[in-house]
Amino acid sequence: MYKVLRERKHKKVRKKIAGTKDCPRLSVFRSVQHISAQLIDDQIGKTLTAVSDIKLGKNQKTKKAYEAGKKIAEQALKLKIKKVVFDRGGFLYHGRVAEFAKGARDGGLEF
Repeated sequence: MYKVLRERKHKKVRKKIAGTKDCPRLSVFRSVQHISAQLIDDQIGKTLTAVSDIKLGKNQKTKKAYEAGKKIAEQALKLKIKKVVFDRGGFLYHGRVAEFAKGARDGGLEF
């Protein structure tokens, strides 16, 4: 039931936002154990870069989410991307998703 509701929310969000080459979409996925994200150019349907917290050590989940946010910001800056559109993927902007966003902002991304 929860998955159906999340997918419905995600469709609502995706109607309003789209990524371009200059301003890609930062899509976040949160599972029970991990969080992952990718920068997507929706015009050509290509993933520019991706990151996951699987290899970030044995910290708390929120700390790993923050570090993953900083890591994707670092990779985006290497690609000369400063501005992105944040796609929370139907998840509430709370907890690990919010910490990921905070890490990405602290890393230098603007959204």
